[in-house]
Amino acid sequence: MNDSVIDTTSSVAAEELRQFIERFERLEAEKKDIADAQKEVMAEAKGRGYDTKVLRKIIAIRKRDANDLAEEEAVMDLYMSALGMS
Repeated sequence: MNDSVIDTTSSVAAEELRQFIERFERLEAEKKDIADAQKEVMAEAKGRGYDTKVLRKIIAIRKRDANDLAEEEAVMDLYMSALGMS
């Protein structure tokens, strides 16, 4: 290969690399903005008297698959019963 082909290949790869990095950095900035907005929502809920710890647990439960959740609850009930806790 001659030097001009190598230089062109290097500049194309460098530009592509720069684009990947810049896209990732933009996504990081968006992620931070979203996290800040979520904090504001929780602060507002807390200001209205809601227990944010419970709200976060409910959100986590809503994300889960219903079958997985039901199975976990059944096992928990079994274990609690075995320990005399139910």
